[in-house]
Amino acid sequence: MIDFVGAGPGAPDLITKRGAELLAKADLVIYAGSLVNPALLGLTKPGCRILNSAGMTLPQVVEELSRAEAAGLRSVRLHTGDPSLYGAIREQLDELAGRGISCRVTPGVSSFCAAAASLGAEYTLPAVSQTVIITRMAGRTPVPPGQDIASLAAHGATMVIFLSAGMLPRLTEELLKGAYTPDTPAALVYKASWPEEKLLRCTLSDLAKTGKQAGVSRTALVLVGDFLKESGYEKSCLYDPAFTTGYRKGEPCGSN
Repeated sequence: MIDFVGAGPGAPDLITKRGAELLAKADLVIYAGSLVNPALLGLTKPGCRILNSAGMTLPQVVEELSRAEAAGLRSVRLHTGDPSLYGAIREQLDELAGRGISCRVTPGVSSFCAAAASLGAEYTLPAVSQTVIITRMAGRTPVPPGQDIASLAAHGATMVIFLSAGMLPRLTEELLKGAYTPDTPAALVYKASWPEEKLLRCTLSDLAKTGKQAGVSRTALVLVGDFLKESGYEKSCLYDPAFTTGYRKGEPCGSN
C-alpha cells in the first residue's frame, strides 16, 4: 500500500494528524520539490530515504515507488496542499494500479483555504457570492473549451486562481472581459502559511503592478471578488434569531 499524502499549505503544523503519522512511519518519501515545506521532512524517521520529485519524471517516480513496495517498505508520496488540486496524482495512481499496487490518499489543507484564513476572509458571503471557482490560466498546460478565465469571470463569483502569478498582466486582461471591473478587490497571497508569507491586497487594475513591485511571480494564489470588500454583505440566516432550524425555533419579530 502506497500512501499519497497532502502536506497542507506549508506550515508544518497544518498537515493532518494522519499525514504526520504516515510520514513518521515511512521508509521512502518522494516529495514535491519546492512546493512542500522542507520542515515537514523533519517528521520522518532516521534512515528514511527522501527523494525530491522536482527532477524526476513520472516513470521514475512510479519505478521508485514500485521497488519500495516490492521490498516490503512503506512509501509516502508527499504532495503540496491537497493532492486532488493540481497534484497530478491521477496518472500516478493509474500507473501504480496497472502494476497491481494499491494506493490510498490522505487529504490535506489546500493553500486556497490557508489564503482565506490569512486574509481573514470568507469566500461565500450571503448576497455577495455563494460560488467559488478554482481555476488556472492556460499556459503550457491548456484548459478545456469553455473553461478559460474570461468565460469563468462572466459569473462574477469568487475566483481563486492557481499557477498564474507569473502571468498577471494577461490574467488581468482576461478577468476584465468578464463581470469584474478595474475596482474589483483582489489579493495576491504568496506562500500562504509559510514564514515568508506575503498578503498583498489591491484592486484588479493594480494586480500586475502589485505583484511586480513585491517581486511575486510564483508560488502565489490570486483571489478576486467582492468577498474581499470590507462591507456590503448580508448576515447569515442561520444565526438570525427569527430563523427556525431543525435545532431551534425562531423568535417572533419584536419579541424580547
